[in-house]
Amino acid sequence: MQFFWFLWAGLGFLVAFLAIPLIARFAERAGVVARPSGHPKEVHKSPVPLLGGLAVFLGVGVPLLLILATSDALTDGLIHASHYLGFLLGGAVLMIGGFLDDKYNLPPKVTILFPMIAAATAVLFGIGVDRLTNPFGETPFFLADWQSSLLTFVWLMVVMYTTKFLDGLDGLASGVSGIGAFMMFLLAVTVTYFQPDVALFSLIAVGALAAFFVWNFHPAVIFLGEGGSTYVGFLLGVLSVIGGAKLGTLLLVLAIPFLDVLWVVLRRVFVEHKSPTSGDRKHLHHRLLDLGLSQRQVVVLYVGVAAASGMSTLLLQSRDKIITFGVIATLMIIAATYIVITSRKRLEHNV
Repeated sequence: MQFFWFLWAGLGFLVAFLAIPLIARFAERAGVVARPSGHPKEVHKSPVPLLGGLAVFLGVGVPLLLILATSDALTDGLIHASHYLGFLLGGAVLMIGGFLDDKYNLPPKVTILFPMIAAATAVLFGIGVDRLTNPFGETPFFLADWQSSLLTFVWLMVVMYTTKFLDGLDGLASGVSGIGAFMMFLLAVTVTYFQPDVALFSLIAVGALAAFFVWNFHPAVIFLGEGGSTYVGFLLGVLSVIGGAKLGTLLLVLAIPFLDVLWVVLRRVFVEHKSPTSGDRKHLHHRLLDLGLSQRQVVVLYVGVAAASGMSTLLLQSRDKIITFGVIATLMIIAATYIVITSRKRLEHNV
């Protein structure tokens, strides 16, 4: 393990940490602030600056650019400079779109364009999955170019919207995303997968996310904002792709948020017959709050489960990961059913 990796991660932490007060001040002056409006999904009671995702973007981008300009530490494997360029340009698109949405409250049919452009940019610059592990045999599934492009685009969109929907409590999205990046780092330094370039990239992401988490943990000084909530997903999605198609690993780390999003979207569309992007207070993290847990307790719970799920991927084979995901899904259905029943009983009792 290279000592200088941690120096670059420290730089990522420092850049993001020092940028946050400046960004918060700019957001306040520009009127890009989350003000309590009485919407059920809101949990903050006072105005909080947005645009925090810009700090994570800078915390990751500045070290990457410096390394690319001074050494081949990030390009001595299968990752090319063009891949990083696609990642940085895609992130810039999300920052621009996030600022516009946070400032002008754009409709969902407009905001989705920016994640789509970001994902398409990553694909156009060569980020893609050329093979998938076969959980039922030793021979992997090889993908044609169009299959790789389609899968990568869809995957990035799914992860971006998972973290976007997850960003409902102070420190929740940044905390879970930090665990995801750390798991990518741990996998990249194992003997089986040893990828120094991916390890360095992942560790820089951990540093930037950790810095933001310090400011974002309850009570939050700043929020990720629209751009940040999608950027952390974009960051994780790209890491999982260029790290050798470690989609299963990331899916386990994000298992609960992903299943929660799937459940919420299906309920909104097929049960409540409304837009899947319409906000409400029925996400799992909101229901846990309603049961009496504090924001910090919910975030620690999510981060703990993400860490445990991620650590399991260091030991499990592909087939075992599928089984583990199925077990988590089953447990979540049981827990969700219990929470819904308990919430209804409390409501009936109060009435």
